[in-house]
Amino acid sequence: MENKKSTLVLGASDNPSRYSFLALNRLRAKGHPVNAIGKKKTRVGDVEIADTKSEFKDIDTVTLYLNPTNQQPYYDYILSLAPKRIIFNPGTENPELEKLAEEKGIETMEACTLVLLSTGQY
Repeated sequence: MENKKSTLVLGASDNPSRYSFLALNRLRAKGHPVNAIGKKKTRVGDVEIADTKSEFKDIDTVTLYLNPTNQQPYYDYILSLAPKRIIFNPGTENPELEKLAEEKGIETMEACTLVLLSTGQY
């Protein structure tokens, strides 16, 4: 049985045309516990999307759906969660945050969460 990874979707959306919406749904479909932060408080399926930084515990993976400029206010927050890894989805690549994470021993990946899930590499 594959390991279930507690995941924070940062940049989550309830818009079905957004990749973060697809990722959130596919993560849940595969049985991964999901927390989410987006621009507005809303819900996708059984996942509440918060609009503020929340005190999540035991986050294994942070998957980013924010461009590098919008990531900056979250640097300290992301690092404080001490995830095992951060996934930089296409368009979110950020050498500055990658370096900060790696200095804290956090694995970084420039990858697509949807591809990782569909190929069993998540």
